[in-house]
Amino acid sequence: MQKIVAVLGGGIGGLSACHHLSKSPNVSKIVLLEESGRCGGWLSSTRREDGAVFEHGPRGVRPAGAVGRNTLNMVSELGLESELLPITKDHVASKNRFLYVKGQLHKMPSGPGGVLRTIPPFSRPIIQSVMKEILVSKGKEEDESVHAFVSRRLGSELADIAIDSLCRGVFAGDSRQLSVRSCFPPLYEAERSRGSILLGMLMGSGVGPKVVPSDLAKRASKESWTQWSLKRGMQTLPEALVDKLRMREQVEIHHHAKVKSLNIYGGGWEIKLDDGASLKADHVISTLPASALASVLPPAAHPLSEQLRSITAVTVAVVNLEYEGFILPVTGFGHLVPSSEDPGLLGVVYDSVPFPQHNQSGKPTTRLTVMMGGAWFEQTFGSPDLVTKQTLLDRATQAVTSHLGVTSQPVWSFVALLKNCIPQYHLGHWKRLEKMRQYISNHNLPLTLAGASYDGVSVNDVIFRGRTAAEGLVGKEGSEKFTLT
Repeated sequence: MQKIVAVLGGGIGGLSACHHLSKSPNVSKIVLLEESGRCGGWLSSTRREDGAVFEHGPRGVRPAGAVGRNTLNMVSELGLESELLPITKDHVASKNRFLYVKGQLHKMPSGPGGVLRTIPPFSRPIIQSVMKEILVSKGKEEDESVHAFVSRRLGSELADIAIDSLCRGVFAGDSRQLSVRSCFPPLYEAERSRGSILLGMLMGSGVGPKVVPSDLAKRASKESWTQWSLKRGMQTLPEALVDKLRMREQVEIHHHAKVKSLNIYGGGWEIKLDDGASLKADHVISTLPASALASVLPPAAHPLSEQLRSITAVTVAVVNLEYEGFILPVTGFGHLVPSSEDPGLLGVVYDSVPFPQHNQSGKPTTRLTVMMGGAWFEQTFGSPDLVTKQTLLDRATQAVTSHLGVTSQPVWSFVALLKNCIPQYHLGHWKRLEKMRQYISNHNLPLTLAGASYDGVSVNDVIFRGRTAAEGLVGKEGSEKFTLT
């Protein structure tokens, strides 16, 4: 018997799930329910008439690893190769990344010279910390904060400056609360399997999914890409997925379709929407934020809802700025700011350096993006519901002035307030996931958890989890998993 599958949430994860479900003959109908008026979630780009492109969410995507190959395979399937803007490892945006510490920009150590010499803001060569790391004994805990793990293995200086900043750049989160096991699985696995990060990195820890590379993914590897974007911005990716899904007759895409409640009905679900409509499905793949799913599950699933609610998310203000001329004192990808320097200011991306193709045609300009808030949003700006865009804009331009010495004012700006955009995998996240999935399995709930709340927050992770959610139902492409009897 063929199944009806409902996918909740039309972000990149939900679209990926639909894309892979739509290839299966075992699914008679796929219903995508998206509460807003557009698909793509946090992937959102402004395209100006003069050719300028500004990203309000994720920008460059990394091609590395199985999940990176998986995304490039999808780009290839969607026929977007000609739209790609790749950056290779010898590009200045790959080589130069900065930290803003004690009121100064410092280039992050890179290459053998950077590791062997003492490079401010660090007080000793990184090689010393790395060589000592081999001798540090294995941790005994099942999980540890990222900060504690790095302090223990590499010393407090790297933890306080480099890792603190990295967690702010990737998760907009606090390294003292984030879980190393869930946020940086390769580090955790390296210690667990080889007793050392260095040895684990050199020898591999033998874990991770296998993804067969397309010709495009092979090319990215051969040409040593470090990241890529798309000519008309990252929003092109969800748009291409939507276009492809609309061509499949078994797929229905509903906008302004906010789910009000899920109730078990027969062996499947009855889904009620806010507008009073309802539909039935044999299985639900939810890519909603964990807390949103918690609020629509039936009262009987209270233990599951409680676990889901414990996965919180942070709010990030993303301010795009455009200046006339070339105004940067340094050239590179951008700079990060450790929490000890300025908690509310996470970092600045020098967008015009990695992707000059997104500058307006005509006169020279510099595009920057200032990221603010995250785990420090409320303490810096107060409630996200009350803060004004002017406050955020002023804070962003002030940072550009003080960090980069820019005296001119931006000629164009855009303030996006991304409420609860990045889930925070706090200490013990792995255990919460285990309990939730165990509950779903024990109660035979026809429900799959996908999206950024669970197994990775990057664009690549979310796309990959959409795929595995689909394949968990219908099997890998070309093979039947099961049919409902």
